[in-house]
Amino acid sequence: MAFPFKGVDFIQFDGLLSGEELLARDTARRFVDENIEPIIEQCNREARFPREIIPPMGELGFFGANLEGYGCAGMSNVEYGLVMQELERGDSGIRSFVSVQSALAMYPISQFGSHAQKEAWLPALAKGEKLGCFGLTEPDFGSNPAGMRTRARKDGADYILNGEKMWITSGSIADVAVIWARLDEEDGCIRGFLVETGRPGFGAYEVRGKWSLRASVTSGLSLQEVRVPAENLLPGAAGLRSALMCLNQARYGIAWGALGAAMSCYDTALQYSLLRKQFRDQPIAGHQLVQEKLAWMISEITKGQLLALQVGRLKDAGRAGFEHISMAKRNNVWMALECARLARDVLGGNGITDDYPVMRHMMNLESVKTYEGTHDIHTLILGQSVTGIPAY
Repeated sequence: MAFPFKGVDFIQFDGLLSGEELLARDTARRFVDENIEPIIEQCNREARFPREIIPPMGELGFFGANLEGYGCAGMSNVEYGLVMQELERGDSGIRSFVSVQSALAMYPISQFGSHAQKEAWLPALAKGEKLGCFGLTEPDFGSNPAGMRTRARKDGADYILNGEKMWITSGSIADVAVIWARLDEEDGCIRGFLVETGRPGFGAYEVRGKWSLRASVTSGLSLQEVRVPAENLLPGAAGLRSALMCLNQARYGIAWGALGAAMSCYDTALQYSLLRKQFRDQPIAGHQLVQEKLAWMISEITKGQLLALQVGRLKDAGRAGFEHISMAKRNNVWMALECARLARDVLGGNGITDDYPVMRHMMNLESVKTYEGTHDIHTLILGQSVTGIPAY
């Protein structure tokens, strides 16, 4: 049995939020309760991404929510983060889909694209009428994107792309891919290209057999002599730094999203422990060891809330550094995974079944801990930030 979510606010965190921020969160919370919670366990069993939720999410402005113009909602970064929190409370795979659509497809077009590219893609992506993906990671290069082998060469008025990409969310359902490639004519400088997925030579296949993010589409991409017109080059994207700017947007959303998964696990464990009776017909919530687990979870979730909020405030003020976002992503995903493990322990044998969301969150978070910069990579980013010495 799944419990209705009661919210997690130990230190009156909601009092730190504006009316607009609470409205954004509550809108997303209601959407998750009504549209994701009833279907997500079955989707997880079937390894099916629920495409039927795309149009209503587009209507609510979830895609590119913190972008301005071209049909985007223009939310603050804190409002956007709270939406990501609620979506991942539903499922990491759903939040991943929205993150990729927003931070990795729409953001590079908004940040680096021409006016014509923005007009052509952003309104349709914002509505969910078109889907996007982000092609940076390659089969042999995950944490080291500088080793990229995908190439682009100029051929008259076109560019021709060749290469492979891997672990691409939404890759096999996308209408456009933001592909990063080394441009021969610029001494191998990494540039971004908009590649319509129907072009000859573009192939995508779905990664099967996943035990994590099963309600999300994960793909590999193949580009074999894919020809795109020169106007598909993102004019403002030059160098690996541009690609990493996109990843920074996604990492910010993850820092909030992980809170949602942690809240779901904690709330499930708390409600379960108050109902489950063992030894002298007493709820297990009255046992010291169970209380220790619950106390750890609520303490760490509360600290994670404050960290995410402060980074969001800095981001809205234009003062958030990549190291701040790395800290939030690293801490909150680690914390959420530990919450999932503790919650599974509280639920005992019931914790491994999909009558409860805990094991699904745990499996999903194993991927979230790895993608968009692994836990260890973010450790090194923080280490360099505080010492001034890179240890890569």
